[in-house]
Amino acid sequence: MLVTSFPAQAFGTNCYVVAAGPGEQVLIVDPGVGVLRELDEVLAKHRLQPAAVLLTHGHFDHSFSVAPVCGARGITAYVHPADLEMLADPEKGLNMSLRDMFGGALTYTPPEDVAELTDGATLSLAGLEVTVDHAPGHTGGSVMFRLPGAGTSWDADEICLSGDVLFAGSIGRTDLPGGDTAVMMTSLKGKVLPLADDTVVLPGHGPETTIGRERAQNPYLRDL
Repeated sequence: MLVTSFPAQAFGTNCYVVAAGPGEQVLIVDPGVGVLRELDEVLAKHRLQPAAVLLTHGHFDHSFSVAPVCGARGITAYVHPADLEMLADPEKGLNMSLRDMFGGALTYTPPEDVAELTDGATLSLAGLEVTVDHAPGHTGGSVMFRLPGAGTSWDADEICLSGDVLFAGSIGRTDLPGGDTAVMMTSLKGKVLPLADDTVVLPGHGPETTIGRERAQNPYLRDL
């Protein structure tokens, strides 16, 4: 299986491409700000045909390029229904200071074809089986995506694209609209801690890690 990523031009958001192998259909996860040229280069390099866009949540730094990516290829964007409002209007996910910074400056178009994600669902897309874990707290519709890791460069039992739920050494902020610290703690306890230690975590920002490493070193998980 092919899994590769590159950072967006704003906020260092990781955009991932996941495929059964080179020359196959591919899932694009979290196409953020200014990713189009590099994404096209990655797709051409590995001869990949986009099948769908998966969004870990609705914040614009993860979804900004979803409409051009989907529209140019006639593919569907998948998001949890609790974040549909932000997908329609990115400013709904900003606090006052961020609205002052970006308000009126976001030239954004929502995607036309949107499908809703549900907790525990298994998506059969691009020859892959993707499990959806609804893990609110950063936003009401935050999700994680889990896939079998066998055959990847890590050769782990499972990989988890954690979005802004879990980072190496930290977690996503909960002070933006839709965020809730208590709900985040519940998600960490119920959705993150039960994962196996060798699960490879591919977060929305920053470097990869493992559940075992975070269980031992991440202060938010240690407190639980």
